[in-house]
Amino acid sequence: MSPLAHLGRSATVLAGLLLAAGAALAQPQPTDAQRQVATEIAESLRYGHYADVSLDDGWSSRAFARYLDVLDGQRAFLTEADVAEFRPLERQLDDALVDGELAPFFSLYQRYQERAESRYDWLLSRLDEGLDYRYDSDKRLPLEREDAPWASGMDELDTLWAKRLKNAALSLAISGQEEEQVENNLHQRYEGQLNRLRQTNEEDIFGLVMAAVTGTIDPHTEYLSPRQGESFDIQMRLSLEGIGALLQADGEYVKVASLVPGGPAERAGVLEPADRIVGVGQEDGEMVNVVGMRLDEVVDLIRGPKGSVVRLDIVPAQAVDMTRSKEVRITRDTVKLEDQAAQGEVIELERDDGTHRIGVITVPTFYVDFDAWQAGEEDYRSTTRDVAREIERLQEEEIEGIVLDLRNNGGGALQEANSLIGLFIDRGPTVQVRDARGRISLYGDTETGALYDGPLAVLVNRLSASASEIFAGAIQDYGRGLVVGTPTFGKGTVQTLNELSHGEIKLTRAKFYRISGESTQHRGVEPDIIFPSLIDPELIGESSLDNALDWDTVRSVQYREYGEPWRFMESLRDRHRQRAADNPNFRYLEQQAELNRRLREETTSVSLNREQRQQEVEAQEAEQLALENRRREALGLEPLEEWIDARGEEGESDEAEPVEQVQVQEAAQILLDYAKLENSYRFAGRG
Repeated sequence: MSPLAHLGRSATVLAGLLLAAGAALAQPQPTDAQRQVATEIAESLRYGHYADVSLDDGWSSRAFARYLDVLDGQRAFLTEADVAEFRPLERQLDDALVDGELAPFFSLYQRYQERAESRYDWLLSRLDEGLDYRYDSDKRLPLEREDAPWASGMDELDTLWAKRLKNAALSLAISGQEEEQVENNLHQRYEGQLNRLRQTNEEDIFGLVMAAVTGTIDPHTEYLSPRQGESFDIQMRLSLEGIGALLQADGEYVKVASLVPGGPAERAGVLEPADRIVGVGQEDGEMVNVVGMRLDEVVDLIRGPKGSVVRLDIVPAQAVDMTRSKEVRITRDTVKLEDQAAQGEVIELERDDGTHRIGVITVPTFYVDFDAWQAGEEDYRSTTRDVAREIERLQEEEIEGIVLDLRNNGGGALQEANSLIGLFIDRGPTVQVRDARGRISLYGDTETGALYDGPLAVLVNRLSASASEIFAGAIQDYGRGLVVGTPTFGKGTVQTLNELSHGEIKLTRAKFYRISGESTQHRGVEPDIIFPSLIDPELIGESSLDNALDWDTVRSVQYREYGEPWRFMESLRDRHRQRAADNPNFRYLEQQAELNRRLREETTSVSLNREQRQQEVEAQEAEQLALENRRREALGLEPLEEWIDARGEEGESDEAEPVEQVQVQEAAQILLDYAKLENSYRFAGRG
C-alpha cells in the first residue's frame, strides 16, 4: 500500500472516530425538568391511580416490552442483538422512573434512531439506483408483525424491507402511477420520514418513554407535554378549527377513532371510524404522504382556518388492501354548541291497523353551556333542557312512544346524564362512582316527577360511550324502557387532568358502576335486542385497547322498577327477526358484518405479484360489490359499478346508506311492538 493510500485510509478512520465521538456527545439526555417530572409521574401512578399500581420488577418488565412496541412495534428496525444488549433494563424501569434516571432508556431510543436512519438511507439508496420491478414473483408480505420474533440480523431485515419497498411501489403502481412517479413519491415519503426522525428532540423521546410507562397502566392514563396539553385544552373547548375528527395512531397509520357530533367530517359524511388516513393535502398543491408520520404532525397538517378545504387520502375501514385509497374533501369549521343540540322528529309506521307515530330524539353529546350556567343565566343551553323541549313538542304531535338515539354519542357532562334520566323517572339513583380508595359515591336525580312516562327505547352503537352508557344502563336497570342496537364502547372510567412541574398527567381516578352494581367498563351495555354492526369491535371500543381495566361489580343500590320489559323479550326478538329477514338493509348489515370479519381473518398477507394481487383484491371487492348491489336492487336503486363508489362524496344524497335510517326505523318498530304488548298485558291484568 502506498504512503498516500495509507494516509487516506488513516484519515478516513480518524474521521470515522471523530464522527462517532460527535454522535456520542450529541446523544440526547433527559433534562433536569424531565428527571423531576418522571418522579412526579411515578408518585401519581402509585398513589393517585384508580388501580392498585405497584412499580415493581413485574411491572417494569411489561413497561419495557411496551417501550419496545412503542419504538418498533412491527419489529422492522431493531435486531435480536440490539434488544439483547438492552435487556438488562427490563427490570430497571421502575427504579429509573422513581429516581428520574432515564438516561439508559434514552440510549435505547438512540439505538432505534440509528437503525431507523440507516434503514431510510438504505431505502433512498435503492430508489436512487432505480427499482426496475416486474412484480412477477410469488412472494408475500405479512401485514402484521407485532408477535414476530426480532430479526436475527441485518440480512433478515434487508429481506423484509426489500419486500416492504416492493409492496409500497406496487401499491402506487396499481393506483395508476407511472414508474418515475412511483419512485419520486416513495423518495419523498422516506426522505420526509428521515427528516422528521432527525428532528426528534429530548421532549419527544421523553414522551415515548412516558407513553410506555402510562400505557402499561391503562389506555386513558397519559403524560401530556406542555405542547400536547395545549392541544388537549383546545379539544376540550371544542374550538379547534379543523375537521371534527378524533384520530389515533395505529402502527404506521393514523386512523379515525370517532367523529365529533355536528363537526365538519360528520356533516360531510365522507369519513367513518377506523378509516386510515394515508395522505393530507390543502385545497391546492401536492398531497403529503403521512404513512409513518407522528400523530401530532398529522393533526397539525389537518388543522387550518375556518372555511378552508383539506384533502384527505383515506383507505376505508372495510377496504381489504391499502391500494384502495380514495381522496375526500372536507371544509374546515368550528364545532358550535348549536351543532350538537338534541333534535326531534316524527316517524310514521304503516301497519294493518293504521298509521302509528313514533318520536325520535337524536342526542349527539351530553353538553351544557357552563359559562352561561355559572353566570346564572336562566335560558342556558343543555342536553336536558333541549330534550325536554323536544319531548313537549313531540307529545303535542300525539306520538305513541319515543326513541332516544344515542348512537355515536361519546359522552360529555355527567350531570347532564343524571338530569336527562330524571326526565323519564320520578327520582332515584343513576350511577355509582368508585374511587381509588374504594369509596362509592352515589349520584342521581333528586327532582320529583317525570316529564315523560310513555314507551321509551334507547338506540345505541359501538361509539356510544361514557355518559351514554350510564344513561342506557340506568334505563335498562330501571326497566324504564328498551335498549336496542349494538353493544356500547365500554368506557367506564373517570379521568382527571393534573398539573406537573413540566406538562400534565391525565390520570384514571375512578370507575362508573350501574345502579345494579355492574360496571360499564370494558363490556359496555348489552342491548336487549342486538343489531348487526359494520363497526369492528376488534378495532374500535374499550376491549380493543391495550391494558384496559377489567369489568367487575359492586353492591347494587335500592331502586324501584318501572316496568318489566323482560316479560315480552322473546316475542319482541321474534318479531324483530321476522322484519329483519324481510328488510334488504338489515340483511345487508348482517351479511356485510360477517364478510368483514371473514376477510379480516383471511387477509394476513399481501401478494407481491401484481397479477395475483389484483386478482385477490378484485375477488374480495367483487363479494362486497355483489352484496351492496343485491341490497340496492331490492330497494329499487341503481347498481354501482365499483365497490369504492359505495362511499359517497361530500354533499351527496344519503339515500343508499343502510346503517343510519334502517336502525332508527327498526327501533321504532320494536318500540311500537313493546307498547302494544305492554298495553295488552296491563289490560289482561286488570281483567
